[in-house]
Amino acid sequence: MKRNNSFQDGFTLIEVMVVVVIVAIFAAIAIPSYQEYARRAQASQAQEHLQQIAIALEKHKSRNFNYQGFTLPVEMAVSPKGATGSAVRYNFAVARSSGDQSWVITAFAEDTKNYNFLMSSTGIRCKNKAENLIDATAVSCGDEDTGREEW
Repeated sequence: MKRNNSFQDGFTLIEVMVVVVIVAIFAAIAIPSYQEYARRAQASQAQEHLQQIAIALEKHKSRNFNYQGFTLPVEMAVSPKGATGSAVRYNFAVARSSGDQSWVITAFAEDTKNYNFLMSSTGIRCKNKAENLIDATAVSCGDEDTGREEW
C-alpha cells in the first residue's frame, strides 16, 4: 500500500526567518551589555591595581623616608599582571615630585571606551575616558564638563 500525505515535515522559510530575527534582536541587546560589563570589570581591576601600587610606594617610603629610588616592578606596569601584546588592558606609570615626598599614579586604558585613572598621594582619585585630560604634572583629570569623575 502506498501512503499519500499532503503535508511535509519541517519548517517553512518564514518560520526560520522569524527565529533568525528574534535571535538577532537578542544578540543586538546582549553583546553591547556584555562588552560594557567587561569594561567595568577591567576598570575595577585597574582601580585595585592602583591601590596595590600605592601600598608598594608607602612601604618604600616607610623604609627609606621618601619615594626616591622607587621603581615600578615590571609585573605591576600592566594589567592584568604579566600580560603582553593585545592582552594588556591598562598601562601604569608612577611620577614622583621633585623632592620625592609625593607621587602620582596614572593608568591608561588600551580600550578608548574605558576609563583612564589618576591617583595621588594627596588623596586625588579621578577618572576620565579622555586620555589627553589625565595630567600627572597638574594632577588633574579635567573637569566635570569634560567627563571627570571621582572614584
